[in-house]
Amino acid sequence: MPQTRLSILDQSPIPSDRTATDALQATLELAQAAERWGYHRYWLAEHHGLLGLADPCPEILLTRIASLTQKIRVGTGGIMLPYYSPFKIAEQFRMLCALFPDRIDLGVGRAPGGDRLTAQAMSGGAYNSADDFPQQVFDMVGYLDGTVAENHPFAKVTVQPKSEHAPEVWILGSSDFGGALAAHLGLRFTFAHFINGQGGDQVTRAYREQFRPSPRETQPYSMVAVFVICGETDAEAEATASSIDLRRLQMDYGLNTPIPTREEPLARQYSPEEKTRIQFHRARSVIGTPDKVCARLEEIQQQFAADELMIITVTGDYASRLRSYELLAQAWARQNH
Repeated sequence: MPQTRLSILDQSPIPSDRTATDALQATLELAQAAERWGYHRYWLAEHHGLLGLADPCPEILLTRIASLTQKIRVGTGGIMLPYYSPFKIAEQFRMLCALFPDRIDLGVGRAPGGDRLTAQAMSGGAYNSADDFPQQVFDMVGYLDGTVAENHPFAKVTVQPKSEHAPEVWILGSSDFGGALAAHLGLRFTFAHFINGQGGDQVTRAYREQFRPSPRETQPYSMVAVFVICGETDAEAEATASSIDLRRLQMDYGLNTPIPTREEPLARQYSPEEKTRIQFHRARSVIGTPDKVCARLEEIQQQFAADELMIITVTGDYASRLRSYELLAQAWARQNH
C-alpha cells in the first residue's frame, strides 16, 4: 500500500505578542520548510475580521508561496465562494495555473470565515447565506473547463487567460452537505475534522459511495484535515497545546483576540465547566509525541478511508509550530518506509 501523503493547512495565526506582518512572514517560512520536509500540498485559509488570523486573501498569498517554492502544490483551503463571482474566481485560478502549471489547487467552501456583520460588509450587504453555493460551484467549474452550457446566460463570455492547465477543484466541508455536493459534481472532497470531530467518517464514506464520475475525476478522492500538535515529549506537547485550549475557550465566549502565547494559560484558573469544555474540544485534536501522533493519524486515515491527510497546527509561537510540523514529517517518513 502506498504511503498516505501529508499536506498542510495554514491559517497564518497571530500570537498576542506578534503582528500580522510577522504571521505572514512565518507562513512563507513554513511553506518553504514544508517543501523540504516532503509535504505534498500547502493550503491557505480565508478569514475576515479575526484578530488571531492574518490572511483574508489566500489567492494573493499563494502567489508569493508558489514563487518561493518549486514542487509543492499550493492552493486555497478555501476560497469562500458565496462572496465572489464564480467567473472572477475562475479567471484568477486560470492565471495562477498559467504562472505555476500543475501546482495549483482551488478549494472552495461556503462558510463566512468570520462574523455575520463582516460577511455583510464583504458582500456589499448581499450575503446570501450560501444558498447559491451549489450553482456557484457548477458555474465556476464550467468557466474553468470551458464546459458552460449553451443556454447559460454567459455562455459566450471568454474566460482568460487561455491555458491548457486547470487547478484541482476541491469542495471543503464539515458536514454532509459538502460531501454530498462533491459526490454529485464529481469533485474532490476535504472534511474538516479540526472543526467537527463527530461523524466525519460517515460523511466521507458516503461521499465515496455516492460519487458520480465526471470529466475532472473518474473516481473519488478524499482528504481529512486534522488539528495536530507534536512535541518531543508528551509534556512538551501538552504545554504547547495549552495556548489552543485557551484560544478555543475564548472563541466559545465570543472573544475576538489574537492567539494566546504559552505564558497566558499559566495565569488562568479554569472552572470545572471550562475544563470540561477544553476536553470536549480535545476530541478534534491529536496531541502528543511523534510516534503517538502518527499512530492516531493512521487510525483516522483508515476510519475515514481517506486518500490524504491535511495537518493544521496552531500554537502560541512560531518556533513550536515549525518544530511540530518537522517532527511529524520525520516520524511519518520513518513509519511509512
